[in-house]
Amino acid sequence: MIPYTVLVLLVAVERLAELVTARRNAAWSRRHGAAEYGQGHYPVMVALHTGLLAGCLAETWLGDRPFLPALGWPMLVLALGAQGLRWWCITTLGPRWNTRVIVVPDLPLVTAGPYRWLSHPNYVAVIVEGLALPLVHTNWLTATAFTLLNLPLLATRVRCENIALAGAAPAAP
Repeated sequence: MIPYTVLVLLVAVERLAELVTARRNAAWSRRHGAAEYGQGHYPVMVALHTGLLAGCLAETWLGDRPFLPALGWPMLVLALGAQGLRWWCITTLGPRWNTRVIVVPDLPLVTAGPYRWLSHPNYVAVIVEGLALPLVHTNWLTATAFTLLNLPLLATRVRCENIALAGAAPAAP
C-alpha cells in the first residue's frame, strides 16, 4: 500500500506542476488578447480530479484493497503512459496549453505532436488515467465513479473547447 500511496502523491505533485504551468501560460495568453470560456465547469473539473486522487487513497486504505500483479502492473504502465501523453500535449501546445479553456484569437490550430491524429489527445490521457490509476491497486469503486462522473464533464469540456477554438482560429485558406 505504501508504494501505491507514493505513486498517488507523485501524481498530486504532477497536478501542482500542471497548475503552475497553467498559471504561467494563462498570463501569456492574456497578454496576447486571449478570452476564457467555460468558467462554470472548471470548479467541477478540479473537484472531480481531486476526488480521483483522494478516492484512490481512501479506497486503498479503508477498503484494504490488494495489489494484484496481473492487473496492477498493466494498469501502472497505462497510468504512466497517460502521464507521458499529457506532457506531450503540454509541450506541443507550449504557452497555449492550459487547464482552463483560454484561447488566443487568430492563432492557427496546432496540428503537430499528438494533435496530428486527435483533436483532444489530452482527454484520452484523462480517460485512461481515470481508469488505470485506481486499478493499479484494484480500486474498482473509484475507477467506476470517476469514469461515470467524468464522461458528461468531458462532453461539456470538449463542446466548450470546440466552440472556443472555432471562434478564435483563422479561416482556412
